[in-house]
Amino acid sequence: MLLIHGSGDGCTPQEWMDYDKSVREAGIFVSGESLAEQALATSVTIGESGERVVTDGPYAEAREVLGGFYVIDVPDLDAATDWAARCPGARDGGSMVVRPVVEYA
Repeated sequence: MLLIHGSGDGCTPQEWMDYDKSVREAGIFVSGESLAEQALATSVTIGESGERVVTDGPYAEAREVLGGFYVIDVPDLDAATDWAARCPGARDGGSMVVRPVVEYA
């Protein structure tokens, strides 16, 4: 999974469309989505007495927020980091987090 942590600065919609097209044409696309702006996020926790606590947020103190993800099917970490480096989210202060998806039997 490629987690896109970006500031949203400097990347054009065309760059994102081009990257998306290249992932799909390479035949490695499994799934992916953009996330709505962070102001629309809601956090749910269970308090000490078992009550549900619903709050707005989370609100990151940094400019870099989770903006979306791609699940890709590649043979190894080298291939995954190569695709992560190509993503517009890796530029202009953003970063990509590469994590394996665990499949349970």
